[in-house]
Amino acid sequence: MSVRTSDSWYAQSFRTLPGIPSSPEAFQGLTLCSVPVTSAAVMLKTADSSGEGLSSVEKIVLTIFLSIIIIMTVFGNLLVMVALCKDRHLRKKKTNYFIVSLAFADLLVAVVVMPFAAIELTTGQWRYGAIFCLVRTSLDVLLTTASILHLCCIALDRYYAICCQPLVYRHKMTPVRVAVMLGGCWLIPTFISFLPIMQSWNAIGIEDIIEERRALTGGSNDTSCVFLVNRPYALVCSAVAFYVPLALMILAYQRIYVTAMTHVRQIETLQRAVRSSTSSDPLDRMRIETKAAKTLAVIMGCFCLCWAPFFITNVVDPFIHYSVPWQLWTAWLWLGYINSGLNPFLYAFLNRAFRRAFLVILCCGNERYTRQASCSYGHTHRACSAASVNGTSMALR
Repeated sequence: MSVRTSDSWYAQSFRTLPGIPSSPEAFQGLTLCSVPVTSAAVMLKTADSSGEGLSSVEKIVLTIFLSIIIIMTVFGNLLVMVALCKDRHLRKKKTNYFIVSLAFADLLVAVVVMPFAAIELTTGQWRYGAIFCLVRTSLDVLLTTASILHLCCIALDRYYAICCQPLVYRHKMTPVRVAVMLGGCWLIPTFISFLPIMQSWNAIGIEDIIEERRALTGGSNDTSCVFLVNRPYALVCSAVAFYVPLALMILAYQRIYVTAMTHVRQIETLQRAVRSSTSSDPLDRMRIETKAAKTLAVIMGCFCLCWAPFFITNVVDPFIHYSVPWQLWTAWLWLGYINSGLNPFLYAFLNRAFRRAFLVILCCGNERYTRQASCSYGHTHRACSAASVNGTSMALR
């Protein structure tokens, strides 16, 4: 029987361990732990753990690679937060509050979660004691789930902005409702992280199995972070942290694209009527539609590419006797972490107003980059009206 170990509580890669039964029946009723949510998992650190099998050169290369990911994630998300604090125009748009809260969640992922995961991966050991094992596990679930829920709220905000009438949007997205949505992005993950983990609700019904696993690794979590979760906890958390947000995002962005393209066609029709001319270049509309489709495809594509492999593998693995190699689990885990580094580029860097704010910050406040954030209605910028409705940027331009 192969058992997986991981560099983080939720993504342990299974490896063959002496003393573990080889028959799959010995592990009936368990599913693998996932991030930010979980299928029940065994997090075992042994002398055969991944980091201890690496050569010195491999450890150096891996350390440099993971450090680059962490630094880029910190830099990108910190830049987004500073931009919103310094630019009063950015603070006027409701969507940007979701973006800065997302940046804060992703920044915490890079500062609190990634470093310990990197150390555990490169050294193959857990050196921080049993209490911090639970704290780190809870933070892992909370912050990665919060990041995904923010992406879902941004999609819903843009849906109301693009697909509803202006009065409807102002009625739906009041300051109080925005505050409630932001609070939910942080409160809901708490209910599936700190609360059940610290109360050991995740271990109900599998206490004996947990003790057996701890005995195999020295009897405690002081030198190895052992964590299992039962099936109900795994199912509820998986739905909350990934599958439900994914479904809502797909529906929202599909409606956004259809509505945005309808706006483009209406604007072109109105412009032709005003000019009393039929000489409008159809290639312009094709370029606009293609760019809009590509932008939304990039947003959804990156989210799915980063998190879907981990969750698909997490669902499949229990049905193939937990035979997924630890290398694959580690790769999927860090692919999910990378999503926190990509979010600033997808949700802020594609926005003109944010780009101008970034230039001001990076160029030490040079005012020539602070021109108005209004859309250009020239011949080549007709998508602005379709992409920025009710003052909410769609990042389609």
